Amino acid sequence: MLAPYIRLVLRHPGVLPAAVRLAWRVRRRGWYRRFPFLPLPSAHYLRWRSETAFGEGGGPPSADELRRYLLWAKRFRRHD
Repeated sequence: MLAPYIRLVLRHPGVLPAAVRLAWRVRRRGWYRRFPFLPLPSAHYLRWRSETAFGEGGGPPSADELRRYLLWAKRFRRHD
């Protein structure tokens, strides 16, 4: 499931900072108390976010959609 996103970051290392910021922002509360002790988002949040972005039944974003979002977030952050 994460493999396409990892390949994306390896192919486009410029999006790595934005990807790390995104991953940190969407981490599950109390992630350090539950196995696998990684700052991952909750499945509920991912379902909700996917539905609000792509409509009911929408799956996870494609690697290209994620790349475009990360590039947008990178440009947006520069204007802060």
